[in-house]
Amino acid sequence: MVLARLARGRRRRTPLGAGEAHAPAGTVSVVIPARDEAARIGPALAGLGADPGVSEVLVVDDESTDATAQVARAAGARVVAGAPVPEGWRGKAWALQQGLEAARGDWVVFVDADTRPRPGLARALVGALGDDDLLSAGPRFLCEGPGERMVHPAQLATMVYRFGPTDVENWQPPPARAMANGQCVVARRERLLALGGWALARRNMTEDAAMARAVRRAGGRVAFVDAAALLDVRMYESARETLREWSRSLLAADVTSRPWLAADLAVLWLCQALPLVQVLTRRGGRVLPRALLVLRLALHGALRRSYARPRVAFWLAPLADVLVVARLTWAALRPARSWRGRAYG
Repeated sequence: MVLARLARGRRRRTPLGAGEAHAPAGTVSVVIPARDEAARIGPALAGLGADPGVSEVLVVDDESTDATAQVARAAGARVVAGAPVPEGWRGKAWALQQGLEAARGDWVVFVDADTRPRPGLARALVGALGDDDLLSAGPRFLCEGPGERMVHPAQLATMVYRFGPTDVENWQPPPARAMANGQCVVARRERLLALGGWALARRNMTEDAAMARAVRRAGGRVAFVDAAALLDVRMYESARETLREWSRSLLAADVTSRPWLAADLAVLWLCQALPLVQVLTRRGGRVLPRALLVLRLALHGALRRSYARPRVAFWLAPLADVLVVARLTWAALRPARSWRGRAYG
């Protein structure tokens, strides 16, 4: 199963670059949902403000208790005062929907407040969207401490084992297995509104995966592209926070059926976490564990492009596999019910 998934990598699409944007004529709005992001949103606003392809930047101030709105206005963004979350919605999906409705551009790019976009990103995304209905992009991750540099790549590897490369030309996932990266998403505004907008994911904590699957169920097309040359992300501040917080959403447990969750965890334990243990303890046979370990190391090398300043700790990330898969197993058994100070039933 894993080899079949990885085999798609032979047809991966070309990563985005600043000099290759062939986007159609039109305007681009960028929407940033922000809740108490005054300390982190500055680099995102600066990068977007320097991008000539961006027509407007909207910051949806999601009932922040800090100076998020003031920081956004000072940087030249249009601030949308977020309304209280309606019954049946989750906070981020509601903020994204308000931004979509308020945007004026032909295309809307949604980025998180912790992103650091470079000039050229917006038009490159629009050009890459093509005939697809929803396109998300993978960034280059900024991990500062050695613990982060070990834990984060091990977590990212779990995505590849479960889904394989998704930036593949002319390939569409089945609706139950579609994924998107909510850190950076682009769509045609009118088309997304016609599909139902972020209301399609209103009940989900992992709104990006929920949206991708809803678009596929409606017969739409989703796509993914490598944007590491144009987009950086600083997700968390420590290894502990990385392990705790990303594991809450990494499995997309609230939109994935129990049989698929069980299958995903089985793949992670058998193919990612245990082979190194089996080789070191000389258990489980000689050939298969070693072959799986070689596969793991090759896959890890392929992730190098997704990290800035990886250093020695990055190459030790496979040593964190057991810890990471154990934490994901725990997250599947006890899924998250709260986010950013809000609790959900």
